Amino acid sequence: MSRRTAVPSGGTITLDSVDGDLEVGRHVTVKVSKLQSKLTVSGIVHCDGDDIFECNLHAEYFEAEDRVTIRGDLEVRSDVEVEDGSLEVHGSMAARNVDVDGMLNVSRNLVVAKAEVGGSLRVDGTVKAQRVEVGGTFEAKGEVAAESIEIGGSLDLESNMLVGSLEVGGAARASGGRIRRVDVGGSFESVKDLEFEKIDVGGTVRLAGRNRGGEIDVGGSLRVEGDLDFKKVDVGGTVEIRGSAQGGHMEVGGRVDVNGPLKLSGNLEVGGSVNATEEVTAGNVEVGGTVRARKISAEEHVEVGGLIATKDGTSARVVEIGRDGRVLGPIRADKAIIDRNASVEDVYASEIFLRRGVITNNLYGRRIAIESHCEVHGDLQYTDELRLDDSVSVSKQPQKVEKLPF
Repeated sequence: MSRRTAVPSGGTITLDSVDGDLEVGRHVTVKVSKLQSKLTVSGIVHCDGDDIFECNLHAEYFEAEDRVTIRGDLEVRSDVEVEDGSLEVHGSMAARNVDVDGMLNVSRNLVVAKAEVGGSLRVDGTVKAQRVEVGGTFEAKGEVAAESIEIGGSLDLESNMLVGSLEVGGAARASGGRIRRVDVGGSFESVKDLEFEKIDVGGTVRLAGRNRGGEIDVGGSLRVEGDLDFKKVDVGGTVEIRGSAQGGHMEVGGRVDVNGPLKLSGNLEVGGSVNATEEVTAGNVEVGGTVRARKISAEEHVEVGGLIATKDGTSARVVEIGRDGRVLGPIRADKAIIDRNASVEDVYASEIFLRRGVITNNLYGRRIAIESHCEVHGDLQYTDELRLDDSVSVSKQPQKVEKLPF
């Protein structure tokens, strides 16, 4: 049978060590003698609540009800369990498993296999854990290393993260690091360099510094105050990148603004507009509204419903301009299709097809077909075939040439 030391409720007691279990009543203050720096309990520590330990505490197992304060380090070889209460540790805390119904505050470092907190968890130092589960809020000032973190409310981490899986119901704020998977219902923010495999957020994402990873799936908006290297981006609203962006595929429902080059090995699909200060390159470019960039280059296809404005032109195997569209800057393609009532400047292509009512400047192609009521205000040169419908206006006589200027 285990030995038991019982401390009645109220008052103050001085202990150096306990061989066996320690049972502490309510409103008790436990101290150690001046020669000791810690209280060692070989068995279980049980507290009825509203107790204070004015020392470091080492025990085999710790359980409590209501509120307990440890004014030192807490080291438990097995588990810590607090029912209907909170635990405050003014030093560091180490245990196998921690289960606190209310609040857990640790002034220095926390080392556990699993921490399960019903209310809030606050750690002023570092956190090392396999699993962290918090019903309310989780705040940490030092580095956090964990296999998985699951938070029902909000997350605020002020230092580097090394996390396998992060799941937050509300808002999450991190200070960079490495996260394998991010799943946040509200908003996610990282204020320093971040490496990731997947970010899945229902609301908004804000990143800063150099960010590198796999997939980003955002229901609302994505803003990057720095650079972004990715495999796939899928955003329902807007994307703003205040640096360079390179990756695989980008699909955006609203607007894309990039203060630098946008380089994609896959497709760029945007429902609204694209604004880039440098070149936009992709396998295919499909934009419902407008595109503004220094240059647009696609391996296969460029299709824009509204305006294209470039300094150095648009190039692709096929360039297609939507009805009533407008192009500022030259077009270079194997095939250029300009829909009804659009206006373009210079077009260089093997095949050029202008639908009814198009206005252009210079046209240079091998085979050119122009529907009625089009206007050509510059050169019209071809090498193989020219078809003009009735009511086409040309400022210069069409020329069949041996060689085109491209």
